[in-house]
Amino acid sequence: MIDKRDANLSLAFLTVSFIALFIGAIAGLLQTFVRSGAVELPLSIGYYQLLTAHGVLLALIFTTFFILGFLYAGISKTMGTLYDVPRRTGWLGFVMMTFGTGLATVLILLNKATVLYTFYAPLQASPWFYIALVHVVVGSWLCAFSMWNQYYIWKSRTKNKLSPLFSYMAVMTMTLWFVATLGLAATVLLQFIPWSIGWVDKIDILISRTLFWYFGHPLVYFWLLPAYMCWYVVIPKIIGGKIFSDALARLSFVLFLLFSIPVGFHHQLLEPGISHTWKFFQVILTFMVIVPSLMTAFSMFAVFETAGRKKGAKGLFGWIKVLPWRDVRFFAPMMGMLIFIPAGAGGIINASHQLNQVIHNTLWVTGHFHLTVASTVALTFFGICYWLIPYLTGRTLTPRMNKLGIIQTIMWTIGMAIMSGAMHIVGLFGAPRRTSYTTYADHSLAVDWIPYQIAMAVGGTILFLAIILLMYIVWFLAFKAPKGLMDFPVGEVEESAVSTPVILENWKLWVGICAMLILIAYTIPFGHMIEHAPPGSSGYKFW
Repeated sequence: MIDKRDANLSLAFLTVSFIALFIGAIAGLLQTFVRSGAVELPLSIGYYQLLTAHGVLLALIFTTFFILGFLYAGISKTMGTLYDVPRRTGWLGFVMMTFGTGLATVLILLNKATVLYTFYAPLQASPWFYIALVHVVVGSWLCAFSMWNQYYIWKSRTKNKLSPLFSYMAVMTMTLWFVATLGLAATVLLQFIPWSIGWVDKIDILISRTLFWYFGHPLVYFWLLPAYMCWYVVIPKIIGGKIFSDALARLSFVLFLLFSIPVGFHHQLLEPGISHTWKFFQVILTFMVIVPSLMTAFSMFAVFETAGRKKGAKGLFGWIKVLPWRDVRFFAPMMGMLIFIPAGAGGIINASHQLNQVIHNTLWVTGHFHLTVASTVALTFFGICYWLIPYLTGRTLTPRMNKLGIIQTIMWTIGMAIMSGAMHIVGLFGAPRRTSYTTYADHSLAVDWIPYQIAMAVGGTILFLAIILLMYIVWFLAFKAPKGLMDFPVGEVEESAVSTPVILENWKLWVGICAMLILIAYTIPFGHMIEHAPPGSSGYKFW
């Protein structure tokens, strides 16, 4: 049973995450209606204002707060009750992040920060928006420090050479987050804040975008790694199986740390000012990230088949039938896993220099984004919350809530298939991303896009209804479900698995290699950017 103080910390993060999810979902629903031409917003609300709110609240705030709540609960489960200093540091981080989130949300809703999810220069927001982002990032760093501190204290007291798998993965996830957000902190503190205040007249756009994408792509893996943690550690316990390999799981997380950060240039393949040589190098590193993803797929299906065989499954695919499809704790993450197959294939297309020419800045990219974070990650997070919230509140997952969770998962999968599918198809027809409804003076090409944009609105409506159902389930599990004991499922490793090499916990080695790869990938290109810097740009506020 979790210590109440630890449960309260996790619940605080989860509460903010679901508030952000609901507000961001409203903005997303309105976006789809406007983009399809079905709704015209009042003058007081702008489409790009909604786009900013939707992107920031869902892609940044919902995910980050949920992840931190999940990690704190898992660390408390696997390493024991949080020590006093890590817990106090975690609360301080929560306060800073919540303050920053509230301030940023208000500024977005007041149309003082309509700079889109990526806040690309030369779009300029109020200085307070960037200051709010600083609070969110620094608060998350405090949370990272608290988890590292918990890990260090636990290791020093237990003298164990290997930490629990979940806690190891949590530390690795926060290490990746810290290293990645250094780029975001650099561009916000050194470029955006002085520029938005007026201390400098112009901003170097190429450097700001490069620093953002240094952060922007590993952000994807910051979302994915907690989902992988659920797949590796939690799912085997739920299905009655065992973890295929502790060593393989840890190695995959090491590879994610090494290869997911120095790859930002594949988001800038059409950006001038960056040598093709360095773009090519980072594309290679991007493809290296495919390796730990395939390792994860191999490991998970090995778990599924092994568990099925132990239950008496026969034939080549008989094990599929005996998986607990009616248990939402398995069903929701499993749907996320299956969706990750086309999502991963789309990512390979995005990162390929030649194929990227076709889909760059089209709705294809938005569709891919919704398959990864809004499907694979979101469905896994939803599956987690169905057992995590009762675990933290001392309640149980009732059969009725389990059934509603299954319905919610099906609704989400169908809605996303319609919306993301339409985005992928119309993106191949050239429909641009990040634009409001327009027929481009009734141009024949743009008119042909409209049926797909209507399909996006239909899918978005189904997704919003799924969010409403999720909110009810979360509320019921937190406040109305029967009292009882809900376990935090932590799987055991197969007895026949190869023992885990201690070198996988050599943090100096892996962080050092990561730093070396970053320096190799970015030092010379950055030198060129500074040496051949353009005059820079003034700030613009179009809305």
